[in-house]
Amino acid sequence: MEVKFNNLNNTDSFKKLASLPVPDIKKIITPERVSSFSIKAGNGIDYNYSAKCADTSVLEALQMLSDEQQAIAKYKKVLSGEIMNKGEKRMVLHHYTRGAFGIDGREVKERGDFYKTEIKRVYDFADKIHRGVIKGSTGAKFDTAVQIGIGGSDLGPRALYIALKGYMASEGRTPFLYCDFISNVDPDDAADVINRINPESTLFILVSKSGTTQETLANSYLVKNLVKKFSPVTDISRHMIAVTSKESPMASSPDFLDSFYIDDFIGGRYSSTSAVGGVALSLAFGGEVFQDLLDGAHESDMKALENDITKNASLLDAMLGIYERNILGHTAEAVLPYSQALSRFPAHLQQLMMESNGKSVSVNGDRLSYPTCPVIFGEPGTNGQHSFYQQLHQGTDIVPLKFIGFRRSQQLLDAQYEGSSCQKKLNANLAAQITAFAQGQNDENPNKYFAGGRPSDLIAGERLTPRSLGSLLAHYENRTMFQGFIWNINSFDQEGVQLGKKLAGKVLGGNSGNSVLDAYSALLA
Repeated sequence: MEVKFNNLNNTDSFKKLASLPVPDIKKIITPERVSSFSIKAGNGIDYNYSAKCADTSVLEALQMLSDEQQAIAKYKKVLSGEIMNKGEKRMVLHHYTRGAFGIDGREVKERGDFYKTEIKRVYDFADKIHRGVIKGSTGAKFDTAVQIGIGGSDLGPRALYIALKGYMASEGRTPFLYCDFISNVDPDDAADVINRINPESTLFILVSKSGTTQETLANSYLVKNLVKKFSPVTDISRHMIAVTSKESPMASSPDFLDSFYIDDFIGGRYSSTSAVGGVALSLAFGGEVFQDLLDGAHESDMKALENDITKNASLLDAMLGIYERNILGHTAEAVLPYSQALSRFPAHLQQLMMESNGKSVSVNGDRLSYPTCPVIFGEPGTNGQHSFYQQLHQGTDIVPLKFIGFRRSQQLLDAQYEGSSCQKKLNANLAAQITAFAQGQNDENPNKYFAGGRPSDLIAGERLTPRSLGSLLAHYENRTMFQGFIWNINSFDQEGVQLGKKLAGKVLGGNSGNSVLDAYSALLA
């Protein structure tokens, strides 16, 4: 099928959507709506949109918009290995890291085999580390892994590692390796990690697709020097592996114990299901656990092929976000997981969404006249309730809310207090917040008046497991992709991060040729 790349404001369905009256959440929210406005997203994950500002007319118009912008057809083009990263003229293949695809018989077999081979190599390597076949240079068995990377080489893997630690404990299993992460080029970040590890039993994972990422290479050099200072008997070359592309200068370096490969068809923020996340997570938890995460993501990827938006959780989530941004004019979204294990998940989604869709130029190259990605932020509940919820409830700006919750705690450890368990108290707070945001509260005292009508959705699951975590990850990756299709922007490049890097390079070169840049540099000299 031929696909066309049209700007959002040039579509008939968007004009139709803009002409509709805006539903009042306080009037349409009912118990029946809460129980029925839900979609199965895979692996026990349900997407509930009952507290969204959408009635039948809005949903029909959003379906028309999805069809007119050919969201599912474009997704199939992605899965078929066509050039969908138009700016860099590349395929987009992160879905291939968690399952073989071939829509309409056009499987990119070479790439699929490449990813399968690399993940098998990761599993085999991790197994040898676990069994002590591969040890440190002094004969010590590895008990710690430290990933050195930045952006997508840190945020996603770190968030997933934190999310799965409690699962291992609940299964009565101790992680094979403890994981830590170094990302910031601030030397205090690396020093803090080195101060709490034993270099003789630590394996370092250097992650850079290009092999030239300035911050990562600088941190690698700093780590090598710190290890040499604090543990001179440690041969760092036998304690460091690389995750990079086959073409990078790191790929053939003798400075690494081994190297695992990724390629240019996977953007950093979409790379958690590649070796970028797979090495650390397999070392920590074993290949079986990481494979469960991949299988969970794959199931959600398959469900995202459904054309009917009321049966496709990630597509409907994307379309409702378009409505809130481009019709209702909301400028931010809050990601609010009621699960401590997901404490770093909002930070990962912040990069995923804002780096992917924070664009003002269309696929066609023209400057857009409509807004795209909102500002993304978040914090786990109930902590956030005692931090920024005041503004969300009674502030002058309406911020759509994305709640995530589970019926059971991940570690299955709990206690009764004043008639209920901690998990029940957590979920009672979650239900209360959604209701309060939707219904508000009338009060003669203006300080106690809550306007309500504030939209939210809920991803609800039984328990956070590797499979449900994979499904959750894929849900938001596919939501991000679909929104890019609707906005007619390229969700798979990130030119916006380059200018600052170039200017920093000029400062470090000693002659920037920019007087303002030199003046700011002088303040920190």
